[in-house]
Amino acid sequence: MSLPLVSPLPSNANDKVAELATFFNETLGFCPNSVLTMQHRPAIATAFIQLNKAVMNNQGRVTSALKRLIGYVSSSKTGCQYCQAHTILAAERYGATTEQLAYICQYSTHPAFSAAERAALDFAVAASTAPNAVNSGIIENLRQHWDEGEIVEILGVIGLFGYLNRWNDSMGTSIEPGAINAGEAHLKKHGWSPGKHAYTKHSS
Repeated sequence: MSLPLVSPLPSNANDKVAELATFFNETLGFCPNSVLTMQHRPAIATAFIQLNKAVMNNQGRVTSALKRLIGYVSSSKTGCQYCQAHTILAAERYGATTEQLAYICQYSTHPAFSAAERAALDFAVAASTAPNAVNSGIIENLRQHWDEGEIVEILGVIGLFGYLNRWNDSMGTSIEPGAINAGEAHLKKHGWSPGKHAYTKHSS
């Protein structure tokens, strides 16, 4: 097990970051190590938190739980184990059903997911594929269920996790115990493990 590329700083290292980071007390129950690492350059950390808050602000019918499930399937497609655990934890905290948490990997056929949710999740998978796999069929299906503002929210989530997937997989961010617990509870049966993100306690 290798250490992260850059160690996270203490949560009180920067007053502005610490104030904004209280947002994560609701979403995850803790400030993630990804943000604590970003604060080596506080402007990056504050800009990221503000973008995260804007993307996760619901102005249409895209629920907080669905946004986290979108983040999960996007992160699963790119292979980021850190973000998979975080998004499944947040989906649980925001009210995703027990069946949705258990069958997220079978969302395309399982009755726990509506046609609208499947359209959003299909879009997330295609948009997270390299090269990009969004095609006219996926777009047409998405437009049948969501208006343009809601599509912007959905793609905002996908784009946010595109950033996070690259950040955390490249950084080898240490995963927090709470996220490990969620990953093991909901994702281990699908082959999830902490991998290179296995928790390491930092002296800082």
